[in-house]
Amino acid sequence: MLATQLADGRLRLDEPAPDVARLTIANPAKRNALDQGILGAIAQAVRDLDARCLVLTGSEGMFSAGYDIGDIPGEVFAEEAERLVAHPFAEAIDALERYRYPTVGALNGHAIGGGLEVALSCDLRVAANGIRMGMPPAKLGLVYSHTGIRKFLDAIGAARTRELFLVGRNVDAETAERWGLVNEVVPGAELEERSLGLAAEIAANAPLSLAGNKRVLRELLAAEAQLDPAIERELVALRAACFQSEDFREGVRAFGEKRKPRWQGR
Repeated sequence: MLATQLADGRLRLDEPAPDVARLTIANPAKRNALDQGILGAIAQAVRDLDARCLVLTGSEGMFSAGYDIGDIPGEVFAEEAERLVAHPFAEAIDALERYRYPTVGALNGHAIGGGLEVALSCDLRVAANGIRMGMPPAKLGLVYSHTGIRKFLDAIGAARTRELFLVGRNVDAETAERWGLVNEVVPGAELEERSLGLAAEIAANAPLSLAGNKRVLRELLAAEAQLDPAIERELVALRAACFQSEDFREGVRAFGEKRKPRWQGR
């Protein structure tokens, strides 16, 4: 089957094995950064699929560098940054998590920030050795979503989640495997074969069992993550306020200019 080009060719959909669909992020000029077009295409494609296993991967040696907020004009920066993160990103994540059948993240390259959360939204993850993963919100002045942080708590526990989000240092694939961020690390040359083999093995299982067990797992985790509504509103407001802060604007500017940020604390 020939690949279907989505989001002006920045996302590809193909069927590399029976009952297996694969979405490939293909935005190499920006290190496979996620923008509204790509995120919207992921959400729509996933909603339309019925393959018994879905593989999500990147192109040209990169999984995803996260949100593409570097080119947002300064005069609308806060509003546009919040809109990108709050809507198309949330839709793509929700679609992946609610996909009826199992999903496999094939991390062929670095997975950073929002790119790592997208990977963590897959049920299983296989990573190429030599790649790195990290969450840089603290280095950007960003308060991350409580729903996003919840995924990391579920996967790797509180201590490692604190290390990722408070230190902001990237970790290598072997460390990620020890922590539980990924299920398996393989040589890069074997990643495609291994991830597709895993997907084909999953797709050969009983579909009612696949869908049913995934639903049970999702609902059990969701029940554990319930917050008091007042606390949830407070966390949402805390995150929204960070988009208006001088530190967030400075953090993104400094990151783009490859210099140390000058924090103001406001």
